[in-house]
Amino acid sequence: MKFILGRKLNMTQIFDKEGVVHPATIVFAAPVVVTQVKTDEKDGYVAVQVGEGTRKASRISQAVKGHTKGLGNFARIQEFRLDQQGMPGTPNAKAVDALTGTVKVGDKMDISQFKEGDIVEVSAVSKGKGFQGVVKRHGFHGGPRTHGQKHSEREPGSIGGGLRNKVPKKMRMAGRMGGDRITVKNLKVVHIDAAANEIYISGAIPGTRGTLVEIVANS
Repeated sequence: MKFILGRKLNMTQIFDKEGVVHPATIVFAAPVVVTQVKTDEKDGYVAVQVGEGTRKASRISQAVKGHTKGLGNFARIQEFRLDQQGMPGTPNAKAVDALTGTVKVGDKMDISQFKEGDIVEVSAVSKGKGFQGVVKRHGFHGGPRTHGQKHSEREPGSIGGGLRNKVPKKMRMAGRMGGDRITVKNLKVVHIDAAANEIYISGAIPGTRGTLVEIVANS
């Protein structure tokens, strides 16, 4: 199982050997440092915790400073679960034991572990879109444009009446949209620029520029 943290940059185009163009998203993935290796015996589950980026020491709590002492002042600490209760498609127990046995605190992981053609899944927080109506948020068609209607093009319509005295739970209505954790699977690594620490992933991925991105390949 291969994994790394990165920051979304922008989209571009990549031409393959046959000359076919593919849309791709560039992710800046600098080397991350292993800050903790969690085991089933000690922590109740198996995971590798890594630190990404840097930030001012004055903005880091004393508890985190003690946890990462001698490793650096990281902008973000994230862990990747490796056991069967973690991410879908995780390796079997033997593969987990082999990985946790070779990884130790202080090790660095970079994009050299990936190669072109790898199938990955990407997780990130989607763009926040604020308060939106039902047409944009849920794909409603709105009301009719004629036959006596007026100013009802984007209205939600009835939300249920009858004998009920309250709105049913999970009724699709206007509200805050975006800012959700989204995972996109079956994306392909189309190019790797090791010198610039950039990995090119096919298609679009969640988030805006600068969003923290989790990249996981199960091979």
